[in-house]
Amino acid sequence: MDSSRKTVLLTGASGFVGGAILHDLISRDLFNIRVATRQHGTVPNAPFESVVFSGLDAGQCWAQALEGVDLVVHSAARVHIMNEQAVDSMAEYRKINVDGTLNLATQAAKRGVKRFVFISSIKVNGEGTPLDAPYTAESVEAPVDNYGVSKLEAEIGLLKLAATTSMQVVIIRPVLVYGPGVKANFLSMMRVLDKGVPLPFGRINNKRSLVSLDNLVDFIFCCLNHPAAANQVFLVSDGEDLSTSELLRRLARSLGKKAILLPVPERFIRLIAALFGKRKFADRLCGSLQVDITKNRTLLGWVPPVKVDDALIKTAKHFQGASVR
Repeated sequence: MDSSRKTVLLTGASGFVGGAILHDLISRDLFNIRVATRQHGTVPNAPFESVVFSGLDAGQCWAQALEGVDLVVHSAARVHIMNEQAVDSMAEYRKINVDGTLNLATQAAKRGVKRFVFISSIKVNGEGTPLDAPYTAESVEAPVDNYGVSKLEAEIGLLKLAATTSMQVVIIRPVLVYGPGVKANFLSMMRVLDKGVPLPFGRINNKRSLVSLDNLVDFIFCCLNHPAAANQVFLVSDGEDLSTSELLRRLARSLGKKAILLPVPERFIRLIAALFGKRKFADRLCGSLQVDITKNRTLLGWVPPVKVDDALIKTAKHFQGASVR
């Protein structure tokens, strides 16, 4: 490792967002990179160092991983689970997202880490906004599920730690993240659009904020370096809000297809969804969730470097390439 460079410890590098953070850090070639992993063995000729840990809970010792570390990016988490199976879901979320996060951060502060960047979630703010009334970084937090509550509790603990130690904390709440390798509902949308299946969303006039992987990792890099990011909370998006119908049209165009969107009234969509127990799914498709990233621009001078259409094309090309393999 280059002793003249700062060292970054990254958790969650095997995940969708964490993997993109790792790739971005490698491509910039500005830091020594250390990756916390549960897999024994090293990757030959890897441009990063691996350290093995046993679990993201309050009992984990991070001494080896934090040795000589200047900066931490903590993206590992127990993520939002659609079909929860745990008997005590809240306890499981707290074990990883609260106790595990604060354990790592506390040890990091004691070992002289300068800055701890925490990848939180917009679910800390809530599940939706009125049209054209976006969340801001100063909005009152109102999580409605256990995942969002656990992320908020971790944020509160981190800011208390920052107030009582010399370690700076930066909290980033992304909206829905998309990009090459995206899963869940976004992947389902691409599959349906690629097959040319008609969809009943031609009259949905909501607005939703999204963030591409490229814009998110660029913002994380900004928060690693910018002095004004210290002990701040940020929301992050692409800076362009889309209705569900507009997203489907532009995503279809990125796939080289034409979206077939039927003009079904929103109330009918919600009624059918409720009958099949999919009320929350309908909320995401029909409701609005917007964020205001003015703070990012004014405080950090950060503007999303990648346009939405370019990010959608990149996502679509990866999907099509994966489909033919």
